[in-house]
Amino acid sequence: MIKGFKEFIMRGNVIDLAVAVVIGAAFTAVVTALVTNIFNPLIAAIFNAESLATAMVIPLRSGPDAPELALGAVLAALINFVLIAAVVYFVFVLPINRLKENQERRREEGVVAAAVEDPTTELDMLTEIRDLLARNAAGADGPRH
Repeated sequence: MIKGFKEFIMRGNVIDLAVAVVIGAAFTAVVTALVTNIFNPLIAAIFNAESLATAMVIPLRSGPDAPELALGAVLAALINFVLIAAVVYFVFVLPINRLKENQERRREEGVVAAAVEDPTTELDMLTEIRDLLARNAAGADGPRH
């Protein structure tokens, strides 16, 4: 059982996933700030509301506790999604695909890739990711004891 777990952890996909989670978590703050501070006020101004969350609210019945459809909040989530998807594509997917295409072209032409003197191991990467997450958690919550 331990051997199987070790093989699972040492797979390249797990490292890729860990890196994606760390980058995604860091990038979410940037996109949220962009949507909250730029797009929400602009769209809210169009609909004459305080924020996008209060724009395009449709009450389902009258009364103080009546349920409402908050279409503005849904629109904010859609904008958030589109921005994240666009940045992931243009910053990560497109350059990596071009890099892979270039490597494949070089391989077909017979160009040998440069040898790396001291390659970083997956364990080194996981340790670095763990340390970064610990530092970020300590910075967000204050010092940990």
